Amino acid sequence: MKNNFKILLFFKILFCVNISFSQNFDYLPKSTTNQIVKHTYYSLSYSEENEQAEWVAYMITSGRTNGTLKRSDKFIPDPMITTKSAISNDYKKSGYDRGHLAPAADMKFDEIAMSECFYMSNMSPQLPGFNRGIWKKLEEKVRNWALTEDTLYIITAGVLTGIDKRIGENGVGVPKLFYKIILKNSVNEKKAIAFCIPNQKSDKSIYEYIVNIDKIEELTGIDFFPNLSDKIENKLESQININLWK
Repeated sequence: MKNNFKILLFFKILFCVNISFSQNFDYLPKSTTNQIVKHTYYSLSYSEENEQAEWVAYMITSGRTNGTLKRSDKFIPDPMITTKSAISNDYKKSGYDRGHLAPAADMKFDEIAMSECFYMSNMSPQLPGFNRGIWKKLEEKVRNWALTEDTLYIITAGVLTGIDKRIGENGVGVPKLFYKIILKNSVNEKKAIAFCIPNQKSDKSIYEYIVNIDKIEELTGIDFFPNLSDKIENKLESQININLWK
């Protein structure tokens, strides 16, 4: 009986540790909306004014890129948004895709991850040519980097300042720009790269949209890496070194 109790306790602790690891993103940005939601494999800061996240943060690893689950395509309101999230009908006949911030293709490794990434809080209005074009290419590039870099931290969303168009009954704001920040913070190597891309079709290389993180902070008003030391944060956020990522 005592051995059975020890085994049960071990698995309970292991389960809690795994859940804690998946939920605690070490590099969460600050929230300007004071509504941070932590799902199992990603966290977000929700903007009720614009009915979408001002940032979504998650971790991708080389192992997670090998997931085989199919897309759920079940878009549902986020039950953890206290002010209630947008709904799928807000996008109906709007001309905009329900664009994932944390991509479904990054969540194929786990059923919970796949299910939760279809919460409407993880969606933002994206023109089809953008969502299925250059934005998709950038998402694919990040997964390729994860294969060689092992573990990367991603922060992404639309720029919610300067919005002048809204869709749906809930008035979902349409961002003119989308950003994606990729951080590697291992013991042996610390580097970051960031992109800011207009919400429109583009045939340009993704590398033409590289900016420093300081620029995105200026556009959004968000402090992205408050938990890094000032020395490391200042260096990573100010520099642009494409060669580190080629």
